[in-house]
Amino acid sequence: MTIEDRGTSRASRVRPPLAREVVEAVAVEHGVCIRPVALKRVDLESGKVEIIDAPCGATLESKCPSCAKRAKQLRVAQCREGWHLDHEPVTERADPDEYQRWLMEKRADAQAWREAAERAGEDTADFDALIVELEEELAKTGVRGAVLPGSGTVAKRKRSTRRRQDAPDLPRRKVENRTVGRTFTAPDGKVYRPSLFVTLTCDSYGKVKADGTPVDPAGYDYRRAARDAIHFPKLIDRFVQNLRRVAGYDVQYFATVEPQRRLAPHVHMAVRGTLPRTEVKAVAAATYHQVWWPPCDRVVFDGEHLPVWGGDEVGYLDPATGEVLPTWDQALDALDQDEHAEPLHVVRFGPQTDVKGILSGTPDADRALRYLAKYLTKSIADCHEPDSDDQRAHLARLVEALRYEPCSPTCANWLRYGVQPKNARAGLRPGHCKGKAHKAEHLGYAGRRVLVSRKWSGKTLREHAHDRRAWVLEQLGLSATGDDQATPEPRRFSWLPVAPGDPAVPPITHRLLRAVADRSRWRTAVQLAQARAAGQPTQDLSAIGRAA
Repeated sequence: MTIEDRGTSRASRVRPPLAREVVEAVAVEHGVCIRPVALKRVDLESGKVEIIDAPCGATLESKCPSCAKRAKQLRVAQCREGWHLDHEPVTERADPDEYQRWLMEKRADAQAWREAAERAGEDTADFDALIVELEEELAKTGVRGAVLPGSGTVAKRKRSTRRRQDAPDLPRRKVENRTVGRTFTAPDGKVYRPSLFVTLTCDSYGKVKADGTPVDPAGYDYRRAARDAIHFPKLIDRFVQNLRRVAGYDVQYFATVEPQRRLAPHVHMAVRGTLPRTEVKAVAAATYHQVWWPPCDRVVFDGEHLPVWGGDEVGYLDPATGEVLPTWDQALDALDQDEHAEPLHVVRFGPQTDVKGILSGTPDADRALRYLAKYLTKSIADCHEPDSDDQRAHLARLVEALRYEPCSPTCANWLRYGVQPKNARAGLRPGHCKGKAHKAEHLGYAGRRVLVSRKWSGKTLREHAHDRRAWVLEQLGLSATGDDQATPEPRRFSWLPVAPGDPAVPPITHRLLRAVADRSRWRTAVQLAQARAAGQPTQDLSAIGRAA
């Protein structure tokens, strides 16, 4: 403590921000990742080793605001590029490279060796392991799908596809091989190609007030709310399937999922092309998803009276009788054999379906884009933070309802209802499943926050990121193909992880300050390039660049 500090109070001394906090604030202001991942880059030609900071890639603002903002901007660009396309996106697959061909030749040899050993009655374990290793290596190179579809997989259970009697029928049209929507010509000759912005919500579980809390908490159906949230992704898939059958073309969509104020999930969907609003609402009303799982309405084991592990060969046992609990497959077999069985749960959309027509380049289109990405940098629970005792109590009751609700076939909560989870293992305990659906920040919804159809823009998210990078390099007058020192050939380097505590890695504050200086220099260079292209004076920007 200095002499000047002795005359001040402790409160005034601790009020100023810490140096680390100031560095992070400046880093966020300049769009620098505050949780960089240190990687060791080895130049294979010269042998030079450098420590390079890679962005953490977080999508939540609570973890890294800079990376979350960057991810949000990328999603907005992806949505904008594919929403109002007037031509079919190119989705041609690349030809296999030399290494992929070599791996496939080895895969063919391994398959022949295995079949020969099987015919001779010999053990095929070594060949199976080799085949798995080759398949994994092929997947790492970017090869999609299995070499032998269906090999090593269990046959899918088939159930009747007959529609429920309480669901209206849907018209079905022959699906055309196109993804773009129709055009409409106005009397003045102008051609329009509208698209749709659709919002779908869950059903009601009881009357709620303006703040989203139930009018009657005791009568609010928290169990159904929990189950609807868990199985909401399947309901969205069913809606898209039904919409394509009714629309008559391969409907493409970009959707984001967020919670309503009452904490139930709903989905905003940008749909390419247009349909009559009445048809879209009819599809939503007729869409449902049946959950064919064993019953879990009666608690069999609770408290300290829980199943015990009997070993890998046995599984879980009844602690009182010692009987082996039915496995997941046995429970489903019993369900299949019961002619009067009903699904555990049926998920449906609520009656509030909003459908709006959107034209490209209009204020409505920009407003819808902002709305789609509004909450992408927040977790599900952070979208509507509780600010009253009623809201906090409502959140706690929903989390408690989710605690013992099975979230998947492998969920530990199945033990509570007398069924062994799929792929059961030792240490499972009801109420302690590690699935995302049970965590308060997810509110039951464990699916992806952004859902994009495969033919939306003809590009992957990584390709959209490369396009943005190429634009920056073009503004700087640099090559994106590796013909200059700013973008060296990727194959020239080998990337290695850095061990914790490596003395070659500078302190985090030093790395952030360096990144801030680099970002300032790059930004000034882009502004200079843009000013030159527009014929504007660049003296002021040049001075800023020299100072940076």
